[in-house]
Amino acid sequence: MTHPNAASRPTQAVILAGGQGSRLRPYTDDRPKPMVEIPGTGTPIIGHQLTWLAEEGVTDVVVSCGHLADVLQKWLDSADLPVSVTTVVETEPLGRGGGLRYAAARLPHPERSWYATNGDIWTHFSLRDMADFHTERDAVATLALARPRIPWGAVKTDGFGHITDFIEAPPSTFEINAGVYVFSAEFATLLPERGDHERTTFPRLARERKLAGFPLPQGSYWRAIDTAKDLTEAAKELSALGR
Repeated sequence: MTHPNAASRPTQAVILAGGQGSRLRPYTDDRPKPMVEIPGTGTPIIGHQLTWLAEEGVTDVVVSCGHLADVLQKWLDSADLPVSVTTVVETEPLGRGGGLRYAAARLPHPERSWYATNGDIWTHFSLRDMADFHTERDAVATLALARPRIPWGAVKTDGFGHITDFIEAPPSTFEINAGVYVFSAEFATLLPERGDHERTTFPRLARERKLAGFPLPQGSYWRAIDTAKDLTEAAKELSALGR
């Protein structure tokens, strides 16, 4: 039986792949951050993202390039990709919001909703469920929300200040923006020509109750690849998952 929201699920997406990745050096000395390989997989982060998007019903992807764009474009040209990919390169820095608007202008169906993801996110969950959540809340934008593990051990204390327990790398009590989004068609027109949408468009939508937050389902895999340590941890986690 077809889900009632199936027709409104996006089939197009933008990947923001222009970051410098300075904290991932030396890996990013000769390639942009999304081109860094997850150890043991032989595939760059963006390759995993494109496969995931294809599994979730996406057919067209616009990749917004910046730092070392030619390396990324060369890989996209030579790889056997599961989706149709268009690349755009900012000729001048437009900021995160401006860059997103610039990329969205190249989507094949501007009148339909779309996904977006940061190019350094390594995750796996149901985008279809997130799209249905977005539709059911009549949102203009929906953010995936993650509870990352705190990289330190935590302690529990009682009312007297006695330590009662140690917890290794507990999940954060706060949810964070996981860098994966569902946007309704009109969202692109609300983005700034240049500047940061997280300081302008998102707060405005939140005030209008048009911004939704989709908590990642329990047990979903999510990691932002920011540092060399993240790469090592991702490789460990993947082998534990048997992927």
